[in-house]
Amino acid sequence: MHPKNRHANGYDFDALCRSLPSLENHIITRRDGQPSIDFSDPNALKTLNQALLKHHYHIDIWDLPSGFLCPPVPGRADYVHHLHDLLANDSGLDVAHHKVRVLDVGTGASLIYPILGHKLFNWQFVASDIDPQSVKLAKQLAQLNQLPIKVQQQKRPSSYFNGIVKAQDTLVATLCNPPFHDSEQSAQAGSERKWRNLKGQAKGAHLNFGGRANELWCHGGELGFVRDMILESSHYAEQVLWFSSLISKKDNLRALKNTLRKAGAINIEVVNMAQGQKVSRFLAWSFMPQTERQARLEQLLC
Repeated sequence: MHPKNRHANGYDFDALCRSLPSLENHIITRRDGQPSIDFSDPNALKTLNQALLKHHYHIDIWDLPSGFLCPPVPGRADYVHHLHDLLANDSGLDVAHHKVRVLDVGTGASLIYPILGHKLFNWQFVASDIDPQSVKLAKQLAQLNQLPIKVQQQKRPSSYFNGIVKAQDTLVATLCNPPFHDSEQSAQAGSERKWRNLKGQAKGAHLNFGGRANELWCHGGELGFVRDMILESSHYAEQVLWFSSLISKKDNLRALKNTLRKAGAINIEVVNMAQGQKVSRFLAWSFMPQTERQARLEQLLC
């Protein structure tokens, strides 16, 4: 886990329960005598997220109806921290700045990346999703917590940036947690495996729970989703400094790198992350030379 991740040392359940007393109803004792929660219980997982967001990020109101993807806060924070490092190391600038504009593609009802990105680095977010209910709920979260996050519905289901990134926009980065599965049947089987693995165990702190169809699967799965994103991103080469996406399946990287090279990407980065025993990564790419990225960012931040 990133060394600056506030969750790198595990969960302080005493402190979390003080911040959100209702979490006490979900505390169990592991075999080693340490407190935990039942990570196969969606209500316990949601309440843990509420406590984490309140205690560490001062988010007083966060809720998620049944059936929506409940993201693990520590893993999502890791992506944001590592993306910050990529931007800072690339430019040599302080990118914890309110003029850094970032797009979250497929934000979901949880609005988790914009919340974390704003609270950690004061970034200004645009958040998009194709699902009207997710957009409605994400807007409510932004309004209730008085967060300067612009939530938009992507009205073109096959598009990522079209209709969201305007002609006059300049974005420092994009991020995305793409659907993993390539069919509803595959997603259902994956959910059943996840439930079986979690049941009776307390080690699944970094796994998701739930999820609507558009959050879990799409035709072509993760590979097809990100490949199409890459192809569309080339049309916004002069408006976005860095594009990025989580990649759950390491074997997809080779094909995606080939797609990036054919699309004309100048810089391609794979950033590895680790949360406990789970290894993850995100793929980042840019169509701009480094000197141009730095000059554009300097201009944005002045």
